[in-house]
Order: sequence, then C-alpha cells, then structure tokens
Amino acid sequence: MTASSTELLRIGEVSAQVDLPVKTVRYYEDRGLIQASRRSSGGFRLFDPEVVTRLRFIRRSQALGLSLQDIQDILAIADQGHRPCQNVRKKFQAKLGAIDERIAQLQQLRQQLQTLMAEADQAETLDADICPIIEHATTADG
Repeated sequence: MTASSTELLRIGEVSAQVDLPVKTVRYYEDRGLIQASRRSSGGFRLFDPEVVTRLRFIRRSQALGLSLQDIQDILAIADQGHRPCQNVRKKFQAKLGAIDERIAQLQQLRQQLQTLMAEADQAETLDADICPIIEHATTADG
C-alpha cells in the first residue's frame, strides 16, 4: 500500500521532526541514506513518514561515532531484510580499538606536558627565542 499525498511529508516537515537542516536531509538523500517517495507537482520532495525513523537512526548512529559510510553499510543490510547487528558489532569493536589507541596517545601527551611544565618550573632562566617550555621540548618527531 502506498501513501497518499496527504500522508507524505514535505522536506521541511521532515527536517522539523528530526531537528536537522533541510540541507542535511537533502545531503542524506544524495548519499542514498534516505529517498523521497516522489515529488509533488511543484517539484517538492515528498517522503514517507517512515523516513523520520530512519533519520533518527542515522543521527543516533552518528552520535555513537559511526561514519556516514558505516551507516550506509548498515542500512544496506537492513534494506535487504536482514538485521545488521553483526556488522554493527564489528564496527563498534573497531571503534573501541581506535578509542583505546587515542586514549593512550592522550595519556602520553598529558605526561609530556606535565614533564615540560615541571622542568620549566625548575629552571630559572632558559634561553629561547619565543617560549623555552616549547623550544626545549623533545617530541617523538624530533
């Protein structure tokens, strides 16, 4: 059963319901994440109300750190009538690994900054052109 034109939503209505700019809704349509059911006689995009649920899924997925490509992959599986949970699990495992790596990098940077400040506090005068704390720092890139 197809929705009649009175049940279809214009892009502005969709935008308001999901609190996204119209431009973003158009972008998601261009990327193939959503699709308009048809266009009105005036050329306006008309969407099935179910697109609101899909857009909310996209927003929630982004909030959880998934890229639009990841989301597109997940939606493609769902569109084939399958649950994409195994794929989601793999993506989240990869995301956790990246987060752990980033945390380790940040902890290392934190330690380096603490060391630099402690060394600067101990030295009364350090020769430098701009700031001795930075200029006398030793970093991994030399």
